Amino acid sequence: MSLRHAVLGLLERRPSTGYELTRTFDRSLRTSWQARHSQIYPELAKLESAGLVEVVGHGARRSKTYGITAAGRAELRRWLVEVEPDRSQRNESGLRLFLTPLLDEADRRATYERDLAHVELELAVLQELRSSMAAAAEEEAFAPQVDLGIRINGVLQDWLREQIESAGGPEEPGQ
Repeated sequence: MSLRHAVLGLLERRPSTGYELTRTFDRSLRTSWQARHSQIYPELAKLESAGLVEVVGHGARRSKTYGITAAGRAELRRWLVEVEPDRSQRNESGLRLFLTPLLDEADRRATYERDLAHVELELAVLQELRSSMAAAAEEEAFAPQVDLGIRINGVLQDWLREQIESAGGPEEPGQ
């Protein structure tokens, strides 16, 4: 996935500072893409140099608010409509789940239980986020992505529970 196009898409939704973009990544794109300040600010500089975004305002502590330009909109449209997506995925969690059956039963169960705890925490965060979005009209546009994350994590939660059950259930003390 292209950080460049993710930033352009977020700026198409509304002009933002680098800080606001980072927060939006954390709140709305968390199930698809992660980006840190250290990635976003250099990308904004590249986009500005390429004429795809421009500074549309200045704030406290020399912050800059960026907006997408007509050229940026054209590039975003080109990427969304004309460029075939790279549908390959690199997912460390998926790779680990693929290889987990190589472990002995106790390690396999511990791995599934660890992953289940993470998925359940992520589900709780996403459900809270969905609730808070209902109250914040400016974030309503991101609700479908949050709902997708909830669905994907729900399926993963069910699958992990099945794996734990098929491994014989929780270990009894002393076994």
